[in-house]
Amino acid sequence: MAREGLRALLARGVGECTFQEAASYEEAVEHLATGEWDLALLDVDLPGRSGLELLGEIRRKWPSVPVLVVSASHELDLGTPCLRRGAAGYVCKKGPAADVLLAVQKVLGGGHYVSADLAAHVARLAAAGAPRSRRLSAREFDVLRLVAKGLSLGEVAAKLGLSEKTVATYRARVGVKLGLSSNVELTRYALKNGLAD
Repeated sequence: MAREGLRALLARGVGECTFQEAASYEEAVEHLATGEWDLALLDVDLPGRSGLELLGEIRRKWPSVPVLVVSASHELDLGTPCLRRGAAGYVCKKGPAADVLLAVQKVLGGGHYVSADLAAHVARLAAAGAPRSRRLSAREFDVLRLVAKGLSLGEVAAKLGLSEKTVATYRARVGVKLGLSSNVELTRYALKNGLAD
């Protein structure tokens, strides 16, 4: 339903368009490989492999295709990591339809889109120095974000389509990279740096 609504909004607001939809990482890569696209709209909350991983792959394999992240996650939670990984913009799909349309038009025009709140957040982070989380891989970042939301390793595993052992390995790597040992410390760190709800 969300994709149908977005498609209808773009058809009305952008004009004649050719659309292709993907429900998974693999499907998106297949579509990207079969045509020339002016824009990729990406929701980072994909089933299975991370949308942040897909963002990285698009930037590597199809650098001329701008990526606009359109996500249900609040922009202050995921906007900065997406921009650091090469997104041309980030817009929360829970916001007004006009914001989504404006973001699409700006990115299609060769520009970037961030809301005033996200721009201020990025400026605050820059003034304070880059957080250590930029050293994390996309999957490690996903695990950090979900652990910080209070999910158990089993719940994180189910959400990401991974084994609990694999999630435990990612969780351990996050702890080593950030110099944090407990889930409480990880949660505090994520909250302080705007990485969790």
